[in-house]
Amino acid sequence: MGFAATPPGRPVRLGLRVNRVQFTLLVIVNVCVGGLVGLERTTVPLIGTEVFGLTSDLAVFSFIIAFGLTKAMTNLAAGALTARFRRKQLLVVGWLIGIPVPFALAWAPSWGWIVAANVLLGVNQGLTWSMTVNMKIDLVGPARRGLATGLNEAAGYTAVGATAFLTGYLATVHGLRPVPELLGVAFVAAGLALSLVVRDTAAHVALELARHTERVPSGEETGLRAVFARTSWRDRSLRGASQAGLVNNLGDGLTWGVFPLLFTEQGLGLAAVGLIKGLYPMLWGLGQIPTGHLCDRVGRKPLIVYGMLFQAAGFALALVLLSRPLLAGILSAVLLGLGTAMAYPALIASVSDHAHPAWRAGALGTYRFWRDMGYAAGALVAGLLADAFGLSATVVAAAVLTAGSGLLAARWITEHPAP
Repeated sequence: MGFAATPPGRPVRLGLRVNRVQFTLLVIVNVCVGGLVGLERTTVPLIGTEVFGLTSDLAVFSFIIAFGLTKAMTNLAAGALTARFRRKQLLVVGWLIGIPVPFALAWAPSWGWIVAANVLLGVNQGLTWSMTVNMKIDLVGPARRGLATGLNEAAGYTAVGATAFLTGYLATVHGLRPVPELLGVAFVAAGLALSLVVRDTAAHVALELARHTERVPSGEETGLRAVFARTSWRDRSLRGASQAGLVNNLGDGLTWGVFPLLFTEQGLGLAAVGLIKGLYPMLWGLGQIPTGHLCDRVGRKPLIVYGMLFQAAGFALALVLLSRPLLAGILSAVLLGLGTAMAYPALIASVSDHAHPAWRAGALGTYRFWRDMGYAAGALVAGLLADAFGLSATVVAAAVLTAGSGLLAARWITEHPAP
């Protein structure tokens, strides 16, 4: 049983208003998706150092590496799997795989269990987040892709931020484990239940394909290998979006691991660190509602380029004001959040613009592969630099890489003609 985008017996139509029921259900599902990964934003790096006694920053960040690698590979596989399975089936499987995660985080007897839980979390996030964004794009059609992706990412990352803030508070009152992590049980239960209710969007994809004026050229390959190559390097705009997505999440992976350790070293408590770690994704999330709409009006490229430069400024500000750590953390979180809110929906919309509906899911899967590989790259770079040169050096590296990525995006990405 489920809610249809249109009542039974009436034709399938594209658009946000006519599909508002199903679209809203998918927004709520992505709140649950974001909430589950938000469990880790504040407490898990500190669990590594304070509960399990890890002394190497690279060892602490190993859970992010495991998460990023697994999520990236799952994103890539998800694009190919949509050719064999319905989006709803993959969405439900993603939730089933996520069931053990909150329990493992709450009661893991060793750090290895935490890393293993992040492998499951990566698969969960790769399937569930990929399917929610694909299904929303399917529903609204080409004219409102920016708004659809903005709403999707806003729901997820606002939940990430709210959960990061709440877990910081709960850790202050109840300790690092198990109370903060058990919030995840509610997210998994609600996400799975709603995913069973949502209807699949295969009919909407078929309708858009039927209407699409640009046919796939005869002989053009649409398999995973060809789409991966086209999205990763052959198409100039898709290449520009893929590298920007990778560097964007490289910075996020770095802040995920480094900021809790950096600001606790400066004397901030768990509640203050939770505020910083929560503010960044909440602004990132809520900001994507207006920026997603804006990129449908002014184009994708300006928001991508300036968003990356805003993020670079946020990293720089964290170090410039580090002698006043709470102010530094809050102002850095504001710039990082606003910059990411500008770039994130515009990047997904740009990839959607340059991909034919016949291979769009594969292109989005490839883009999301590179984007979420940034988590692993960021954690690896952060761990190596922090062990060798200190935590501050990792923040400098993030600022330089992010600014450079913005300039590459300005050079490579072109606007696609409005539908």
